[in-house]
Amino acid sequence: MLLRTGIFGGSFNPIHSGHIAIGEYFHRSGILDEVWFVVSPQNPLKTSEVSLNAEERLQACREVLKDYPYLTVSDIEFELPRPSYMAQTLKSLQERYPDRQFSLIIGGDNLAHFERWKDYRQILDNYDILVYPRPGSPNIVPENWKRVRLFEDATLMDISSTQIREQQKLAREQQAK
Repeated sequence: MLLRTGIFGGSFNPIHSGHIAIGEYFHRSGILDEVWFVVSPQNPLKTSEVSLNAEERLQACREVLKDYPYLTVSDIEFELPRPSYMAQTLKSLQERYPDRQFSLIIGGDNLAHFERWKDYRQILDNYDILVYPRPGSPNIVPENWKRVRLFEDATLMDISSTQIREQQKLAREQQAK
C-alpha cells in the first residue's frame, strides 16, 4: 500500500502554529499518513520581501517540527532549478519515492489564483489537491476540478506569516524610536 503523503509547500517565513495545525489536521483526520513541509527557497509568485533567508527558514522548520514524527521537512526545492515550480517538485518527488501517493496541500488563498501556477494542469491531472479554507478567501473549487477537495470543516486559522512579519517590523520600528 502506498504511503499517503501530503506536500505542503511554502516560504514558511516564518513557520507558525497555523502551518502546524494544517499538517496535524490532515494527519489526524486520517486523510494522510504524513505531511512533508517543502520549504521553497524562491517562490516565483511572491516578491522578495524576506525576513529570513532560505537556509534559516529551512532550519527553523526542522527545529519547530522535530517533535512531530508525521510532519517532515523536505529540502528538495533547494536541489531543483530556481525559481521552484510545484509541478516540477511533485514530479521529482514521485520519481524519487514511487512508494508514495502524493497529494498537494494548499490554502484557499492559493486556490483563488491556482491557474497562474506554472503547469497547473499537470498538477490537476496527476495529484489530489487538498484545500484548507483561509479567512477572506473565496474558498471555491471550480466544478470541473475533480481531484480538488475543500475541507470546510478545518479550523480557520486567522494567522499568517505576513502578519507576523508586519508585527515584527512594527516592533523593530517602535524599538528604534
